[in-house]
Amino acid sequence: MNFYNSTHQHYCGIDLHARSLYVCIINQQGETRLHKEISANPDALIELISPYLDDLVLGVECMHCWYWVADFCDDHDIEFILGHALY
Repeated sequence: MNFYNSTHQHYCGIDLHARSLYVCIINQQGETRLHKEISANPDALIELISPYLDDLVLGVECMHCWYWVADFCDDHDIEFILGHALY
């Protein structure tokens, strides 16, 4: 297993649900910049995270609905990390 060890200005974690996303963005100092629930669709997500795209990494937990987020990140050149609950 490889662990992600790059640094960024902004770190985004998303708690995925079938109909909603809980999005949290922190900066390098660990200060919360954004914490919001949105609908689970790409348009809402890109609108929400746009101010942080200059240097953002986005991570989600490995579960049944992570695939579209990985494709979304690929489409928008956003660094994507798939996490595992045990690591």
